[in-house]
Amino acid sequence: MAPHHLALLLLAVLLRAAATADPDAVQDFCVPDAGRRPVELNLIRSYPCRSPGNVTAGDFVFSGVRAAGNFSADTGFAGVSVTPAQFPGLHTLGMSFARADLSAAGGVNPPHYHPRATETALVLAGRVYAGFVDTAGRLFAKVLVEGEVMVFPRGMVHFQLNVGDQPATVYGTFNSENPGIVRIPATVFGSGIRGAVLERAFGLTAEELRRIEKRFGVPKKADELED
Repeated sequence: MAPHHLALLLLAVLLRAAATADPDAVQDFCVPDAGRRPVELNLIRSYPCRSPGNVTAGDFVFSGVRAAGNFSADTGFAGVSVTPAQFPGLHTLGMSFARADLSAAGGVNPPHYHPRATETALVLAGRVYAGFVDTAGRLFAKVLVEGEVMVFPRGMVHFQLNVGDQPATVYGTFNSENPGIVRIPATVFGSGIRGAVLERAFGLTAEELRRIEKRFGVPKKADELED
């Protein structure tokens, strides 16, 4: 490959990486000033930074993960997600975090993925079977105990299951302020995809499909083109 072609290819790769990552900070921190008029950039609403002289230690402390969230009766899972929307001190720092609690004997964080972030998951209590599946369909899974950490690469479907006899707690961190989450079961069976697609794809009868969809509530109205 000619040197100038190689340089152009490298430039394209670097530009793409810069475009898909959270922007680098140009100051020490930026605690939003909610009292000022917000600005919009690329359809994202943001508030100007508060003057550093008006920022205190309390702006960098968040107490909302001291206790578990609300548990799901179906899965035994409780999650508390923390982004700059809940904790303004994270603004412009390129990270977010979450607390996940799994009830004893089978509490599960169902298969899901984060389209915009890699996650590291630290087990604070309990024994958790955790893992992810790569794009080749290979499973990487292990039972984690208190103090162990597992990483879930960005965009990889992953899960957590309590395999102990006590409740488990996992603390996750993300390298994006807005990691996003796509929950596989709810996305597939609760989004209004036509029954014929799901019946054929999963080998389900119409009755079996209705029973599964009922668990996720009435499917949302699909935004699709008519035939």
